[in-house]
Amino acid sequence: MHDTTALLIELGAVILVLGLVGRFAERVGLSPIPLYLLAGLAFGEGGALPLDASEEFVAVGAEIGVILLLLLLGLEYSASELVTSLRTQYPSGVVDFILNAVPGAVAALLLGWGPIAAVALAGVTWVSSSGVIAKVLTDLGRLGNRETPVVLGILVIEDLLMAVYLPVLTVLLAGISIAGGSVTLLISLGTVGVVLYLALRHGRHISRAVSSENPEMLLLVVLGLTLLVAGLAQRLQVSAAVGAFLVGIALSGEVAEGARKILTPLRDLFAAVFFLFFGLSTAPGAIPPVLVPALLLALATATTKIFTGWYAARRARVGPRGRLRAGGALVARGEFSMVIAGLTVGTQPQIRPLATAYVLILVILGPFTARWTQPVLHGVWELVGRPFRRGEGKPVRNLRTSAPGLFEQRVPPRRE
Repeated sequence: MHDTTALLIELGAVILVLGLVGRFAERVGLSPIPLYLLAGLAFGEGGALPLDASEEFVAVGAEIGVILLLLLLGLEYSASELVTSLRTQYPSGVVDFILNAVPGAVAALLLGWGPIAAVALAGVTWVSSSGVIAKVLTDLGRLGNRETPVVLGILVIEDLLMAVYLPVLTVLLAGISIAGGSVTLLISLGTVGVVLYLALRHGRHISRAVSSENPEMLLLVVLGLTLLVAGLAQRLQVSAAVGAFLVGIALSGEVAEGARKILTPLRDLFAAVFFLFFGLSTAPGAIPPVLVPALLLALATATTKIFTGWYAARRARVGPRGRLRAGGALVARGEFSMVIAGLTVGTQPQIRPLATAYVLILVILGPFTARWTQPVLHGVWELVGRPFRRGEGKPVRNLRTSAPGLFEQRVPPRRE
């Protein structure tokens, strides 16, 4: 058992460092997520200051961080809004899968890793990080933006489909019989269906049972219920993050508002621990050999994610700026990608180093694309497209000069 004194010293130092880098990021107007990850690399195995005593605590705290991120995200929306989002955005989910899963599968086949590795790497490149994106949207103050429900709809579709994908991948990797794999898949789908049914049909009763005017009691009940459902979901081959998100969906009204207020500081603490742990679990020495293919794959799928967000927001009749913001927000990959890479260690060990470098690139790039995709691309379009707009630039003036009769027929004469 680790010495308690060493644990307290390490944990205190780590949290202090996270607070300092977070303040620095706030001063320069950036998301603190990339700095949390770099701090993790510094504290991890092979880094400058490896942690020993607090490693297990940080691992558990990281799991809690993902759960709280998704719980707070679910509290922002009702069950009816979730169903409406799924009904209206499933074409965007199809486009998301095709554009972002196919590059990973093609890369695995080109590297000669075989069809099972192609299925695994397709999952790594397909699924965005709900945890990272939830934190980024909160940091940027975009939870009330018109394009945010579009982003969340894509994330929900991905997270729910993970309940199907992960059991299928496990069956393929383990070589389980079709019958055994079918049972696992049915259990997963049944679990998601039951939780969705309870959220839709009995959400008000759940909120009433959880409700309390005492903030302490509300905190204990909501947090305990969330961790319980997340753990049961994970035991039944469903992501704990999906279970936490559905708990948030089930709570509504004053309960949801009160839970948001008391859980937000707790979420921020454990979310920072989650991103720190992500860096801790990455050995710096494993990155250079796979950096080039990971970088190429990251650039390709960052572009396809931006297009995915553009397409989904366009279907929702969001303006051009909102479409770019939606695309930039979806770039980051994270927790699910690492879970998928972890499953392949026994049978497809070549995937993990590439997946780790790939995710690390995009989880650092994601907050920057979320913030800068819209202003940069919009600025480029303004610069390039200005001469070709009606009434501006030489092309229009030259056309009026060279063919005045054409314009005289369409434009009323100017009155002095």
